Amino acid sequence: MERIYSKVDEKKLLHTLHRFSDFNGRQNVSPDEQFLQLATIQNEKGVKYKPHQHVWKEGEKRVIAQESWIVAQGKIRVFYYDTDGELLSTADLGQGDCSITYEGGHTYMSLEENTLIYENKVGPYKGVENDKKLL
Repeated sequence: MERIYSKVDEKKLLHTLHRFSDFNGRQNVSPDEQFLQLATIQNEKGVKYKPHQHVWKEGEKRVIAQESWIVAQGKIRVFYYDTDGELLSTADLGQGDCSITYEGGHTYMSLEENTLIYENKVGPYKGVENDKKLL
């Protein structure tokens, strides 16, 4: 797992890159304080969890639209940007790899035909004008 920090504010985590090969038991990929939470779970046959239901709780008053992409098929290139819009790094992701952006910017480019991606983000969605600032 690779964590990418801001060069503007070196303590600020902006992005996480989790490779399919990083699976090892249960692992919290997102730090607890982030809005978008992701964990990886590697189970053996027969593992079953207690039935449960999630409950509504008071949330934060100020929220950022954090986002993750999980490659189901194909390959993409991700470009990670700092909070000031400067390019930090790039990475190629393949099947099963995951990219999470907490802050800063990003863009993706498909490298293969028929690339399939799962996108997850914090909601509710209130339109592009309230969700994004183009770099």
